[in-house]
Amino acid sequence: MEFNVKSGSPEKQRSACIVVGVFEPRRLSPIAEQLDKISNGYISNLLRRGDLEGKVGQTLLLHHVDNVLSERILLVGCGKERELDERQYKQIINKSISKLNETGSMEAVCFLTELHVKGRDTYWKIRQAVEATNNSLYTFDALKSKKGETRRPLRKLVFNVPTRRELPVGERAINHGNAVSNGMSLCRDVANMPPNICNPAYLARQSRQLGESCDKVSVEVIGEEQMAELGMESYLAVGRGSDNESQMTIINYQGAADPDAKPIVLVGKGLTFDSGGISIKPGEGMDEMKYDMGGAAGVLGTMKSLVDLDLPINVIGILAGCENMPSSNAYRPGDILTTMSGQTVEVLNTDAEGRLVLCDVLTYVERFDPELVIDTATLTGAVIVALGKHACGLMSNHNPLAHELLNAGEQSSDRAWRLPMWDEYQEQLSSPFADFTNLGGRAAGTITAACFLSRFTKKYQWAHLDVAGTAWNSGANKGATGRPVPILTQFLLNRADSIAAE
Repeated sequence: MEFNVKSGSPEKQRSACIVVGVFEPRRLSPIAEQLDKISNGYISNLLRRGDLEGKVGQTLLLHHVDNVLSERILLVGCGKERELDERQYKQIINKSISKLNETGSMEAVCFLTELHVKGRDTYWKIRQAVEATNNSLYTFDALKSKKGETRRPLRKLVFNVPTRRELPVGERAINHGNAVSNGMSLCRDVANMPPNICNPAYLARQSRQLGESCDKVSVEVIGEEQMAELGMESYLAVGRGSDNESQMTIINYQGAADPDAKPIVLVGKGLTFDSGGISIKPGEGMDEMKYDMGGAAGVLGTMKSLVDLDLPINVIGILAGCENMPSSNAYRPGDILTTMSGQTVEVLNTDAEGRLVLCDVLTYVERFDPELVIDTATLTGAVIVALGKHACGLMSNHNPLAHELLNAGEQSSDRAWRLPMWDEYQEQLSSPFADFTNLGGRAAGTITAACFLSRFTKKYQWAHLDVAGTAWNSGANKGATGRPVPILTQFLLNRADSIAAE
């Protein structure tokens, strides 16, 4: 998909289609008014006849309008002008792209980016339009024997800006939007892959491919033999029931001018399939447990975005690859594990496995002397009960870091909501036989999972993103969403900008 930005009047556009907005009730946007004027009132006459009310997402395609150089005009309903917010804006972009793709318009000029959206500037509107367009056109059909094909798919989209002064802003937005989209697509491709293909070794191969594409990236894979030497007994216990070897993949991006600059470390939970182990999950919906590596897919996608953006910072991405299966060799409820940190954990439930993998990785990353560490994981179903599918859960031991992530979520529209980690919650992890348990009970399950992880992050600034509600969709539209690539990439963009400003 090709994106461009330009500044020009609608009547001078020679294109397959011009996309303009109409507000409720039947009110033309300024650009639509210009087209109506040169067409001698053709558009306003249609609206008076009731062809389009202007409700969000309504569309009306016009062909060969008098005195208009473009072949088509696509009118898109934008709702009430004063109520146009970012959610509605993305809805009308998605609807526009879907309609353009259906109608055979292989290229179009979009004037929707000139609409006023509450609290959002030209950069945001164009970047979100790029990301929404790429998201709308994404398909995963790699494993289908017969692939559906659009006869004349949309191939080029030009965004119009009011003045030439905003062209550099628009070009920057396109570059950033494409980078985020590329990362999201890789995240979705890997997460959507079935678990008989996507195992820990597959995550390692995908990482090596990324490393081969960029001189600034090196990749190291740590297998079970080396994990045993490191004392990662907790990580190893989770994968013991599977024939697929656990593999921890380390992607090292060196972009800073100072090679010794402290790295930002991103850790992703990579349970390529989670049966629950001996504490086995119900059969219904278990196929979706291939998405339990959504955190690792998100880190891999973010590293792809980072490479495309060529940011001047050092970042290490770690994919904690593992598979949790029941077998005669699987770990059991009642087992006591010694973690890499030396702390001991009583296993109450083998389906609370993600934290047992992550805790050893969070200890391992101490060797990098990190600037900060962010882990992302499809860790608890409880976060879906708390926040639904709209926001990921955020917990942190460092307030400024938490605020940075919340801000990045708002900027990228990949929002997070912070939950507390008060000392009272830590008490739910008490064990009579070990230092603590791997389960804090039903109450505040998302928080107690983060409390567990916090016991391994005392030597650095740390934040945890629970993306169990946002990493994939269920039902008819089942599939990976590409989140949390936007929030993580925005966080890295902001960090790079702050370094540049110093």
